[in-house]
Amino acid sequence: MPSPAIAALDAAALPYRLVSHGAVGSLAEAAAARGVAVADVVKTIVVRRGADDHLFVLTPGDRVVSWPKLRALLGVHRLSMPDAAGALAATGYERGTITPFGASTAWPVVADERLRGRTITLGAGERGLAVAVDADAAITALDATVADVTDPQPTR
Repeated sequence: MPSPAIAALDAAALPYRLVSHGAVGSLAEAAAARGVAVADVVKTIVVRRGADDHLFVLTPGDRVVSWPKLRALLGVHRLSMPDAAGALAATGYERGTITPFGASTAWPVVADERLRGRTITLGAGERGLAVAVDADAAITALDATVADVTDPQPTR
């Protein structure tokens, strides 16, 4: 029986390629294991607007959520990220496996505009498993709002 993420991709008739890889400890390791650039490893960030009100933000791996940009887009003054237990309760997925596909609740999705026109990889709801998909097709399937909501990843 496929995972909820795979079942949702199949139900959406969205073409994808499964990418199975072992455990990874960083975004760079995930990119290497998936055979893609860091920017093509999409992070699915769960954002809390209020009690039982969340959304997914899809960001390129080499960028971070710009909280001022996201707040302006959503017209709110306050956003937060749930802890691991809160993210699991909101999505049905553990951190590191979260994807909007097949989540226990179909929260709204915001996709950073830099994803357009690319092939991206997303978590597939299970550790060590990802899917490669056309970003534009995924954005359409998710009925995502596309906007500039990220900043470059700070260098260390």
